[in-house]
This record gives sequence, structure tokens and C-alpha cells, in this order.
Amino acid sequence: MAQAMKIAIVDDEQDMRQSISQWLALSGYDTETFSSAEDALKVLGPDYPGIVISDIKMPGMDGIQLLKKLMGADSTLPVIMITGHGDVPMAVEAMRVGAFDFLEKPFNPDRMSELAKRASNARRLTLDNRALRRELSGGTQIMNKLIGASPVMERLREDILDLGQADGHVLIDGETGTGKTLVAHALHAVGSRAGKKFVLVSCAALEEETLSKRLFGPMLPEDTQLPAIEEARGGTLVLEDVEALSDTLQARLLSVMNEQGTPAETRIVAISNLQEAGKTSEDVLRPDLFYRLAALRITMPPLRQRGEDILTLFTRLSEQFAEEYGCDAPQVSAQEAAQLLQAPWPGNVRQLINIAERAVLQSRRGSGTIASLLMSDHEEMQPVMTTEGKPLKEYVEAFERMLIDNTMRRHKGSIASVMDELCLPRRTLNEKMAKYGLQRSDYL
Repeated sequence: MAQAMKIAIVDDEQDMRQSISQWLALSGYDTETFSSAEDALKVLGPDYPGIVISDIKMPGMDGIQLLKKLMGADSTLPVIMITGHGDVPMAVEAMRVGAFDFLEKPFNPDRMSELAKRASNARRLTLDNRALRRELSGGTQIMNKLIGASPVMERLREDILDLGQADGHVLIDGETGTGKTLVAHALHAVGSRAGKKFVLVSCAALEEETLSKRLFGPMLPEDTQLPAIEEARGGTLVLEDVEALSDTLQARLLSVMNEQGTPAETRIVAISNLQEAGKTSEDVLRPDLFYRLAALRITMPPLRQRGEDILTLFTRLSEQFAEEYGCDAPQVSAQEAAQLLQAPWPGNVRQLINIAERAVLQSRRGSGTIASLLMSDHEEMQPVMTTEGKPLKEYVEAFERMLIDNTMRRHKGSIASVMDELCLPRRTLNEKMAKYGLQRSDYL
């Protein structure tokens, strides 16, 4: 669950600090206040999980000096400056140094909330990208997010590494909930544009006129944000729900792509989230745009095709939620493992995340089953049935692998403890670990 963004409020006037803090707290933000720039700098580091609102005129270190210090430590940190009436030169200087925007006293609280929302969204995206780049900084670490040992996931990781190094536009399609946006982040993070802008626009979330301005401009004089195609210059522009683009906007996007040189100034990653049965992105995009985007293409595998990845993901997710809620993760029985493997998972990984969280919550209460959770999601289906039957041997092996994996993780790689709990001789345990690709070093 997403954590509320912090807002650091820096102002030497106590009444002003308190009024800003109270207003923003009502909007759902986690605020903290500082009476001086010097105090604020003790807390505001390069990875500060939020934004800053600071007065310009303060005794000691003023707001401009604070802004310069903050920009030197992290140039992406959004800082909103508060200026006195008529302090236009100071506001201009603040914007030149790198301020996100400014508010002139007396300011409208709603205007402040709107600026805080925009700045927080920008900060969240920056921090998400930064964290993902760290995790994906080495090709082998891409698994930190894209978990799974199934052949389709192995192929997906190879595709990401290959296409990440390429420079053409990319089309990502597949069923809802399969992680298409995560893959778009990964493509950017493992490629040559990793240090450049990553801009994401949801085409389905905006009306056509607003979407046109957001993508291509012209922006209004009061707008401080560049059109997305300009904002992402040199980096990656991700278009979620690309199929929602009207014919007019598709034509304009194609025109912009044709005007760019080779390699493209802005790499476009289009995500197709078609919900209609029997429809594909090729059916709804104009052919010339489709073929430009689909020259490099990734189709996300549905969860039901990922075999025992389902159990691996469920285990990791339930452990994360158990830690979050301060309780033990539920133990999965052989029957429940079979039910997880057999479920059709129409909501894919997104549905699995939901099931894992609810399983932890009901386990904490001491009631409920995984079967009941699957049934409540889709009352019309039998959770232990699937359209793709598997031999009993596969279910047994998947459960056995999960059981050994869980036990190794719980005992932090202690072979003796695992042998004792599972009543297995050393040779048998070694053979099974080799069979399932489990390495003791991974649990130490």
C-alpha cells in the first residue's frame, strides 16, 4: 500500500507553519515543520520521501540559500517557495535556481493543495524510478521485481534486457494485472536512457482536449509543466492505455514520431490494456502507428501460464504483508497450493496481490481459507478447476518445492534445521534442492 508523501514546511513564523501543516494534513499528507532552514537541512537528504514548502524571507539562511543547498543535494526534489506580495524578482530567482513553483502571500489554500499534489506525484515517480534503477542496476538484479523461474518469465527478462539496450519504440500488451507498467520502468532502467526523464501519461484518464495539451501542447501561460513529448526529451515517454487515443491524436503522435530522428529523441513505450474480448491493439490502432510501435513488442504472460511462480509469488507477497501487519504469514497446505495453481486468475498478479493480503488478514483473525478467498473473487467459478489440467506429479512437485523453499527461508539456510523439520535425510534434501534449483547460499 502506498505510503502518504511527506511535506516539509520551513517557515520562521509559527502561525504560518501550523496553518499550512493543518491544511495539508486534512488533505492526507504527512507533514513535518521546521522553524529554520538550518534545522530543515538536518533532515532533508537526497532521498527525502516527499516535497518541501519554504518561505523565502527567513532570518539566518533564507529560502533561496536553502533552495540552492537542496538542489545541490538532489536537483529533482520539488520545492515550493512562498513569497511576499510584490517579491517578483525573488520568485524569478527561485525558479531559476530550480524551484518547482511559488505561492504569493496571501495565497489560496486550494492553490497550495493543488501544487502540493502535482509536486508529490512528480516526487513519487522520481523516487519509484530511482529505486527501480538501483534494483535493476545490474542485469541479474532485475529479478528483484520480476520474480519467477518459469520459462515465460525467463524469456521476459531476456526480452527486457535486449529491448532495453535497443533504442526503438516499444509496444507492451497483455492481459490486465500482468505488470506491464513495471516492465516499462524496467526497459527504461536497464537501457542507455536510465538517467534521463521517465514520463508516464494515462491516455484513458484524460478528456481528448486535455490529453492533447498534455501530450503535445500548447500549454497555457500559467502552466509550469512542459508537454509530455518535450518533458521526456532524451528519455522515455510511456503511454498507458494507448488504445484510448482518438484517431486525431494517433495521427498527431505518428507525425511527431516521424519528425524525430534516428535514434528517436524521445523513446515511446506504448501500453495496451484492451478489455474487450477478441480485441487487440492491432484492431484499434491505425496500421501505420501500430507497426511503428510494434516493431519491438513484449506480450506479458498471464499468471495462469506461470506454473509454480504462483506459489513463489504468493509466498513472497504474504511474507511482505505479514511483516506490514505484524503477524505470521499463513502456512499453505498441499490442498491450498493445488487450489492456487489451478485457479484461472483472470486478474493475474494484481488479483494474487489482493488474495495474499486478504489471506494474511484472515489468518491473523484465525479464520477463513484460500479457497473461500478465490471463491469470493469469482463466485461463479470453482476455484479448484482450471481450463488447463496438469498431471498430479506437477502439483506435487510444485508444492514440494514451495515447502522446501519456505522452510529454508524460515531457518535462514540451516540444512540441519530443515532436515529435522521435514524429516529428510541429508542426501534426499540435497537431491531435491538440486532438482528444484534451490541454492543454500540464497538463504544465508
